[in-house]
Amino acid sequence: MTYVTPLANRRRLAIDHHGQRGEFAALWLRERSPDGETLDPRTGQRLVEAAELPLTLSIDSAEVTDGRLYLHFSDDHHTAFDLAALFDNQAIDPSKRLWNAADAPRPEADFAAALENDAALSDMLEALHRDGFVIVSGVPEEADGMQPLIDRIGPLRRTNWGGIADVKSVANAYDLTMTQRGLEPHTDNPYRDPIPGYIWLHCLTNAAEGGESTLADGLMAARLLRERDPGAYACLTRVTPSFRYRDADTDLESEGPLIELDSHGEPVRVRYSNRTERVPALPPEELEVYYAARQAFYRLITGEELTLQLKLEPGQMLIMDNYRLLHGRSAFQLAGGVRHLRQGYVDRDSTASRRRVLRQQLATSQAQGESA
Repeated sequence: MTYVTPLANRRRLAIDHHGQRGEFAALWLRERSPDGETLDPRTGQRLVEAAELPLTLSIDSAEVTDGRLYLHFSDDHHTAFDLAALFDNQAIDPSKRLWNAADAPRPEADFAAALENDAALSDMLEALHRDGFVIVSGVPEEADGMQPLIDRIGPLRRTNWGGIADVKSVANAYDLTMTQRGLEPHTDNPYRDPIPGYIWLHCLTNAAEGGESTLADGLMAARLLRERDPGAYACLTRVTPSFRYRDADTDLESEGPLIELDSHGEPVRVRYSNRTERVPALPPEELEVYYAARQAFYRLITGEELTLQLKLEPGQMLIMDNYRLLHGRSAFQLAGGVRHLRQGYVDRDSTASRRRVLRQQLATSQAQGESA
C-alpha cells in the first residue's frame, strides 16, 4: 500500500510506499518533474529555470494509481512520477560489496571476451564497481597491450609521466615505485586534481623473488574504524591534510581527508599516501588526536584482517578502484628474475558512464527479446 500526506502547508509531501518512507519538498518534485515540459526527453536536461520557480510553490493534489504518483502543483503544472524510481533517488548505492581478507572475492575477466563482447565488458565493469578490483587474464604481453581495452571504456588519463608507464626498478628512480623496496598500502596520486579514478596494472614479467601485490578495502577499513573507534573515525573525516609531489619538472599539490564522506554521510573515498602527505601545523592537541587516529587506520589497512595478497602472472592485469582500494607490494630481489609491469589510469566519469550505458543497453535488448 502507498499513502501520501501533504505537510507544511502542502509544501512537502510524505510518502509511505511498501515499507519505505520519505518526505519530498514540493519544489524538488516540481524541478525534477519527469515530463516533456520540464525535462528534455532525449537528454534529461532541465528545460525550466529552477531558480525562477516560486519559493512558496505547493502541491494542490496528490494521487497514487498503478504505482504512479500524480501531482498538480500550485503553478498549475501536472506531472506523474514512477514511485519506485522516486525512491531510487533517495537510495544509497547498495551494489558495493565490502570485504576483508577472509571473504575477499576474486573477480575475474577475460581480455578477449571483454574486448569483443558487450555483455562480458559489462560483467567486468560491474565486478569492478562491486568489489573495487578485477583481475583480467589474456592481456597481450606487449608494452601497450592494455590499450585496446582502455579504448573500449574511455580515454587513457595522461600525467606528467606520460600515458602507460613502466613499473620496474630503474637507476636514479624519480619515484619510490621504481625501486625494489616494499610499498606500504596507499592510494595513488592524492596530490592530483582530479585524482585518477582507476589504476590499470599489467604484468609483462614477474619472475623476481617477492613483489607480491597487496590489496585492502579502504571502505571496509573506514567502516571498521567507525565501529571500533568513533572518535578516530570522526577525526579522519574532519582533518584535511595536503599531499604534494615534486620533481625537476613537476609540482603537484591537492588536499582532502583520509576518509571522505558523501552527501549521506557515508564513506565514499579514502586517501592514504605516507610518502606525500603533509599535515598542516594544527594545534598540538588536535595533532595528537589526528596522529592517533591515523595510526588506528594504518593498523587496519596493514593488518592480516584486511590484507589480500596476490602475485600477477605475465598476461594478467589488475584494475583497481583508486578511490576505494589501498594497494602495496612486498620488496623484491632482482636476483630471482625480472619484475616488469606497465601502469595506466582511467578516470571515473568515463568508466561509470560506460558501465551504466552498457547496463541499460543490455537490459533494453533483453526486454525486446522477451517481448518478441
